[in-house]
Amino acid sequence: MADKHVVVDSEERGEDLYISPPVQRAARLLRHIAEGDRVTNMSRTARELGINRTTLLRLLHTLESERFIELRPEGQGWRIGVGLIGLTAQAFFSEDLVQTSVPVLTRLAESLSLSAHLGVLDDHEIVYLVRRVPNHSFASNIRIGSRLPAHAANMGRIILAHLPSDRVDRMFAGAALKAVTPHTSVTLAQLHAQLDADRAAGLAWSDGNYEAGISSVAAAIFDATNMPVAALNVSGHAADFAGAARRGQIANHVQAAAAEISQRLGWRGPAALTPRTENKPASRPQRASSRVAG
Repeated sequence: MADKHVVVDSEERGEDLYISPPVQRAARLLRHIAEGDRVTNMSRTARELGINRTTLLRLLHTLESERFIELRPEGQGWRIGVGLIGLTAQAFFSEDLVQTSVPVLTRLAESLSLSAHLGVLDDHEIVYLVRRVPNHSFASNIRIGSRLPAHAANMGRIILAHLPSDRVDRMFAGAALKAVTPHTSVTLAQLHAQLDADRAAGLAWSDGNYEAGISSVAAAIFDATNMPVAALNVSGHAADFAGAARRGQIANHVQAAAAEISQRLGWRGPAALTPRTENKPASRPQRASSRVAG
């Protein structure tokens, strides 16, 4: 009788008897962190999730042990970790962006004998979703799920260069722009000047920003609404980028690959970008690369 009563009550409340509350709490915490809660105030986060501090602490340590979350570099709170990013990246293979990009990046890597990558913007960082390397020569050691600072890495720069400048201001308001090398922009004014140059050139060039002797160049990928949804780049030894003819060849291949992916996502072409007057323009090759491919 008691069992029957429980079933009736559960149905009336619309509850699913097969839902696992601990898993649900973990999922809600992950979503909370992904939406921007760094969990720097344990009491507030526990209250918002409807759990106690002890449960929250256990969830945080469990998710960290599975690499689903990780401590932020500055030690202030948590962020989504590479373990979850890796799972997400695998899931992306069934989605348009990655599915469309893989054959294009494979062709790009082989045609230029350079490593090719696809990344998306996540908060202040670029997350790598695809890596394709040539059968010979230099191959980057970047891993799917790796993160690089967007203000310094060239895939991050080229995406930021095509966002409205006031949005960039809001994104980095109060954020520390840490120097990766002496070439890194460390103030908003410096960053905007860099983004101006990148957007005018249509490419973000890098020379030794992450590792001496390594060069890279990135281009933005747009969707049907003309928004930059990702970026691709190629990287290799500086010698592989030497000479105006070679750099011109690399630039043409990278721009063509980015345009091909963008068009498959519904982008209408270069003319569609001109109305974006709130964006700052951009100008000439600059830096950010590494063996991890800046």
